[in-house]
Amino acid sequence: MERILVTGGAGYVGSACCAQLLERGFPVEVLDDLSTGFAEAIPEGVKLHLFDFGNPEALGRLLASTTFDVMFHFAAKALISESVSNPGVFFDANVASSIAMLETLRKHGVRKFVFSSSAAVYGSPNVVPIPEEHSKEPVNAYGESKLILERILQWYASAYGWSVVAFRYFNASGGAQAWGERHSPETHIIPLLLQTASGRRDHFEIYGSDYPTADGTCQRDYVHVRDIAQAHMLALQKMDEPGFHAYNIGTGTSYSVREVCQAVERVTDRKLRVRQGRRRPGDPAVLCASPKKLMQDFDWKPVHSELEQIIRGAWEWEQTECTQELLAKAY
Repeated sequence: MERILVTGGAGYVGSACCAQLLERGFPVEVLDDLSTGFAEAIPEGVKLHLFDFGNPEALGRLLASTTFDVMFHFAAKALISESVSNPGVFFDANVASSIAMLETLRKHGVRKFVFSSSAAVYGSPNVVPIPEEHSKEPVNAYGESKLILERILQWYASAYGWSVVAFRYFNASGGAQAWGERHSPETHIIPLLLQTASGRRDHFEIYGSDYPTADGTCQRDYVHVRDIAQAHMLALQKMDEPGFHAYNIGTGTSYSVREVCQAVERVTDRKLRVRQGRRRPGDPAVLCASPKKLMQDFDWKPVHSELEQIIRGAWEWEQTECTQELLAKAY
């Protein structure tokens, strides 16, 4: 079977994909510098190569010693608010380092590439749910950096015969007792709400209540990380076809921040302390991706992505985190 190298495999989505690759019998190894990931998130038995993916010397040595057929590229800087205030580091990490990586892959004959892009490439959409052919006008440097790399990959596909699949998604979520989201700092809505419900966080802040939506708060679709990982497995079917293919991963249904707050209260049976705050820079009012193309081409379905199902699993993980925190304090 094809040997797969996963950048960012110690992160939330990358580690979930590694787990599914292992379940299907693929030989998989992880490249991660652990700047934001966690070694313990990598599935047991998967080898970790500890360096920055943008280091061409280290990557070259790895590719010279081990033959990989496909790269899954998850590693990226992804804090949207920071990308607005400090865009240079995002273009350096997400574009410049990625070009160095692509050239190293090309030198060593790796031409199959699955890219974790983002629905942030669309900016503020005119049509919802957003189809892949929608205009792309990012409103933050994170989305711009993802779009630039998509365009670079289109050129690699056309000029060098690469097989590339790019996935655009937003708000990967979900978990279970043994695994879930962990970010430092935490900026994702469901973990923040659950930390508020558990008492690890004093309150949850809604950033903006004057958006042009039904209740004034931002709307997003939420996709279970297992459904995202499943789409990546299906992408391997495209790896024998040179070309560039972009797909949305979504449910086609969006929820407002207030609606997610209410769903968390129902699942946890706890009342949340919620405060109103100002808008964050770089936040579109609505992001909801249409998954029709992915469904048509691969028969993909979001089987784990019902909102309360996502929250129930993430709540199990939050309770695990609370227990671990109490044990750490005890010792």
